[in-house]
Amino acid sequence: MNDEHLSGDHRALQESLSARGVRFSLASYVDIHGRMKAKCVPVPHLPAMMAGSELFTGAALDGVPQDVSDHEVAAMPDRDSCIQLPWKPEIAWFASDLYLRGEPFAACSRRILKRQLERAAALGMRFNLGVEMEYFIFKDDADGRPVTISPNDHLAKPCYDVKLLSDHFDLVAELVDAINTLGWDVYSFDHEDGNGQFEIDFDYADALTMADRFVFFRYMANELAQRHGYYVSFMPKPFANRTGSGAHFNMSLADAATGHNLFETTEDSRGCGLSKLGYQFVAGIVRHAHAVTGCIAPTVNSYKRLIKQGSMTGSTWAPIFACYGGNNRTNMLRIPSAGGRVECRAVDISTNPYLAAAMLLAAGLEGIEQQLDPGDPHRENLYRATEQQIRDQGITLLPRTLLEAIEAMERDPLSRHVLGDLMFEAFTSFKRQEWEQYHNHVSDWERERYLKFF
Repeated sequence: MNDEHLSGDHRALQESLSARGVRFSLASYVDIHGRMKAKCVPVPHLPAMMAGSELFTGAALDGVPQDVSDHEVAAMPDRDSCIQLPWKPEIAWFASDLYLRGEPFAACSRRILKRQLERAAALGMRFNLGVEMEYFIFKDDADGRPVTISPNDHLAKPCYDVKLLSDHFDLVAELVDAINTLGWDVYSFDHEDGNGQFEIDFDYADALTMADRFVFFRYMANELAQRHGYYVSFMPKPFANRTGSGAHFNMSLADAATGHNLFETTEDSRGCGLSKLGYQFVAGIVRHAHAVTGCIAPTVNSYKRLIKQGSMTGSTWAPIFACYGGNNRTNMLRIPSAGGRVECRAVDISTNPYLAAAMLLAAGLEGIEQQLDPGDPHRENLYRATEQQIRDQGITLLPRTLLEAIEAMERDPLSRHVLGDLMFEAFTSFKRQEWEQYHNHVSDWERERYLKFF
C-alpha cells in the first residue's frame, strides 16, 4: 500500500494505540454463521490495515460466496468499533466491512445490516437494539461429553438460584467486569432455567454497534472461560430436557435528530404502551415471521428450542406462535410491561446478529411504510390453546424445522431483497445442505428404537 493511501488519522490512531500498549490489531469480520475471522497485523502496519491492506479468499470460508479464482475480498476496519481486549490489552480488535475491488462486497453481513439502517435513516429514524445474552458454561468429562461445573447442578428448578450463581461467580464476574471495562454497562446477570445456564444484560445501543458487541461477546466469553478450564456454549438447545438459550432482541426506533424513542406513548388503547408506529413495526414482522425465522433461528438445533414442551417436564418458555402480545412469553413478539420497545423472543444465541437485525428491521419498516395493523395483542397463555382455537384466531406456528424456515425464506421476496442475491443464494444453499446432512444422519435414538424393533 502506497503512503498516499495512508490517512493521517490512521497514523494518529496507530500512535494512540501504541501509547496504550497495543502491539497487534485484528481486522475482523464474520462468516455466514457470525463467527469472527481476521488477520492479525502488527501495530506499525495499522495505517495500511485501516486502508484495506488485508485480503481474504472468500472461497475458504462459509457464506462468503466466491470461487477460488475470484479476486480476494478486503477487510475495511471501522475505527469507531475499536476494542482493546480487556484480557489481552496488547491486541486491538476492529469490526470490518468487506470490500471487493474497492467497492462494498454485496454479501458482507455487516454491510447487509447497514443497508437497512440507511433505509431507516432515510425515514429519519435510528434502529436501537438491546440483546439478552444467554449461554451455558461447560467442561468436558473424561469421555469428552459436556458437563456442568457445579456440584449443585441437580436442581429441577435452578432458575435464579443464588447458590448456583455463587458456584460460577468467579468466571461470570470476570466476564461482567470485562464488559464494564468496555463501557457496555451491565445492569444485571443471573443463573437461568437450565443447569449451568446464565444471562447477562447490558445497555442497548444502535443496532450496528450492538451487532458488533454480540459477536465480540461470544469471542470474549470463551476466551475468559478457557482460562478456568471451561468453555461457553452458544448452542441453542444443548439438552432436550432443559431450556434453550435465546438472544432476545429488544428493538425500538428513535428520531435520528433528537434521539426520542418513537415507540413510546402515553396513549395506547390496546394497553401495551406502544405507539402507532410501534404497532406498525410489529405488524411488518408478524407478516414476514416465517421467513425472518430462518435468520434468527439459523441452525438445525434452533428448532429443538422452538417447541412448547417436548421431553421437558415444564414449559420451554420459547415462543412458537407468529403473533404478539403484552407481557406474554408465548408470543414471538412481546411488549414488556414498561412499553416503548418490542422484544423478539424467537432469536437464539447462534444467530448471525447482522443478518437477524437486518431481516427484523426490514420487515418492521415495511409495516411502517404500508401502515399495517397487527390486530389486538394476545395476552392469553397460547400454550394452553387448542389447535382449533389457534386457527380460529388466525395465528400461525413458526417453522418447526430449519428446512421449513428456509422454504419460507425462499417463498418470501423480502429475504432476497434484504440479503441480496449473493448472500440469499449462499445462505439458503448452505442451510439446505446443513439440513440434509442432519436428516441423513442415523442417530442413537433411531438405533435404540428400530434396531431390534421388528
